[in-house]
Amino acid sequence: MVKKIQEHGGGIDAAARRFGGARRDWIDLSTGINPVAYPIGQLAQDAWTALPDHAAQTALLDAARDFWQVPEGAAILATPGASAPIAMIPRLRRAGRVHIAAPTYNEHAAAFSAAGWHVADSTPDPHIPDTQIADAQVIVHPNNPDGRIFSAQDLNAPLRVVDESFCDVMPDASLIAQAGRTDTLILKSFGKFWGLAGLRLGFVIGAPALIEELAQMLGPWPVSGPALTIGTAALNDLHWAHNTRQRLTDDAARLDAAMKQAGAKTVGGTSLFRLYDVPDAAIWQTRLARHHVWSRTFSYNPRWLRLGLPAPDAWGRIGSAIKAPE
Repeated sequence: MVKKIQEHGGGIDAAARRFGGARRDWIDLSTGINPVAYPIGQLAQDAWTALPDHAAQTALLDAARDFWQVPEGAAILATPGASAPIAMIPRLRRAGRVHIAAPTYNEHAAAFSAAGWHVADSTPDPHIPDTQIADAQVIVHPNNPDGRIFSAQDLNAPLRVVDESFCDVMPDASLIAQAGRTDTLILKSFGKFWGLAGLRLGFVIGAPALIEELAQMLGPWPVSGPALTIGTAALNDLHWAHNTRQRLTDDAARLDAAMKQAGAKTVGGTSLFRLYDVPDAAIWQTRLARHHVWSRTFSYNPRWLRLGLPAPDAWGRIGSAIKAPE
C-alpha cells in the first residue's frame, strides 16, 4: 500500500532547492506559528541534566489549569506536542465511524484511518444528521485553514475531540467548559501561540478516564525538563499573552490590507494565519517564493492561499514580494 502523503506547512529546505537561497534566507509564512516567540531566558542546568521531577510536572499542570480555566472534574495531561495525542486518541475506542468537519488539518483523519476507523469528512457542516450517528467526531476550533468556530451544540458524538491548537488568540471562544463532560477531549498546542514549536509541548484536557488511558500510552516523563520549565513560566505570564494577542490582531489586519491591495480577498483565518482567495494559488506561491517567502496552498482548493504572520523586521520584504509582478 502506498502511504498517502499528508500536506503540511514548512518544507523550507525543499523550497530552497527549487527556488534557490539558503534556509536562513527564507521567510516561512506557511505555518501558523507566532513569529515572536516567548522569551525563554536562562534555564537551570538541571532542567537539562536531571529527569523531570514530580514538582516540575505539577507546577506546569497547575499553570495550565489556571491559564485555560479548566473546569472541576476535568483532568489534564502534558504531552510532547499535539501530534502525539492526535495519533493516540483513535486507539481509545474500538474502531468505528468518525466524523471530521472538513476541510481541516489532515492529521486527525490520518490518525483515525491508521487505527482502522472509517472517516466521514466529506462535508464541512457538523450540524447534519450524518454527524449524529458517528461513533466519534473531531472539530478543529478555530478551524485550520478557514478559522471557523464551533459551539457546544456541535458536540454530539459518543467520543468528542476538540482541537484548540489555535484558540489561544481568542480565549473567549474556547470550548474548555465542555472538558468536564464524559468522553470529551480538548487539545491544546503550546507551539503555535507561544511560538516555540520546537519545544514540542502540548496538552490534552478532558474526561479523567480517557486522560489516564493516554497517560499510560505515553509512559513516564513524556515532557522534557526544559519544556516543563519554559511552559510553566509562559503560562503564568498573562501580561505577555495579552500583549501578544493585541500585536497579532494588528499584524493580521496589516497583512489583510496589503493582500487586498494586491487583489486578494480575505476569506478566513485567525490572527496567527490568514486565508486568501486568489485566482491561482500556485502562481501566487511561486511569485512569493521568488522573493524567498514561503506560503501554503491546498490541493483541494486551487484558489486558497494561506499566509502566517511575518516577524516585525520582515514586513519590508513581505510587502515587496506581495507587490511583485507574476
